[in-house]
Amino acid sequence: MSGGYDDRDGKIWLDGTLLDWRSARVHVLTHAMHYASSVFEGERAYNGKIFKSREHSKRLIQSGKLIDIDLPYSVDEIEKAKEKALTANGLTDAYVRALAWRGVGEDMGVASARNPVHLAVAVWSWGNYYGDAKLKGAKLDIAKWRRPDPATAPSQAKAAGLYMIATMSKHAAEAKGCSDAMMFDYRGYIAEATGANIFFVKEGEVHTPLADAFLNGLTRQTIIEMLQRKGITVVQRHIMPEELEGFEQCWLTGTAAEVTPVGKIGDYNFEVGALTQEVAKSYEKVVRS
Repeated sequence: MSGGYDDRDGKIWLDGTLLDWRSARVHVLTHAMHYASSVFEGERAYNGKIFKSREHSKRLIQSGKLIDIDLPYSVDEIEKAKEKALTANGLTDAYVRALAWRGVGEDMGVASARNPVHLAVAVWSWGNYYGDAKLKGAKLDIAKWRRPDPATAPSQAKAAGLYMIATMSKHAAEAKGCSDAMMFDYRGYIAEATGANIFFVKEGEVHTPLADAFLNGLTRQTIIEMLQRKGITVVQRHIMPEELEGFEQCWLTGTAAEVTPVGKIGDYNFEVGALTQEVAKSYEKVVRS
């Protein structure tokens, strides 16, 4: 594919109908555009099979509940929608974006209980999220914005509104020539990148921030299980910024990022070491098995 995401060939599944890509439109007064009342999933299909597809569908529904949106679709119905979108576009290896949102209706204020909830599924070919960073390691800035207190925002919802600070942080990072930014949480602990979880290696052990103020990613969970099966110690804990100096390796995980090595965070350097490479290769085998 080339060109803007609004001007492509293909089909998008929208509320039970496969529409021509360019015809998948919403009204300018759609509630989600004004008040961020939307949730989404990012998924990848490998060899025609979406990795952890049902888990993603379940999380989409749960994310909706966390921001007071009841999706009018079951897990099975969402699964069928994703299958139809893949088939209609003739793709077997693809990125899958399922999105649910409050549309235009009787309400046009903060409250929107009477507005209908919509669901769309778009799929497209998408290569490495961080380009050639998979080989040489991504370069990360350190964001000034922090992940909010879970008492302020539902941190376990994959909700559009929670990504505003991520967008600003990544824009600032890219302006400095970085691939992404590492974010702290509201207490000052290391949290994650703008759209991916983070792992560190020290003396053969893997350390990763405790997911108590940010999304516990499905890829993160997969990697932790994989490492534990290999007999590698994984420590989930609060990590202070000053600890960066003592870590030897680092990588990011996420559906889009998959497993991406990190070579630099601010002034701290990391090697793309053997364990990082092994994890990346093992993950590739798992998703294609």
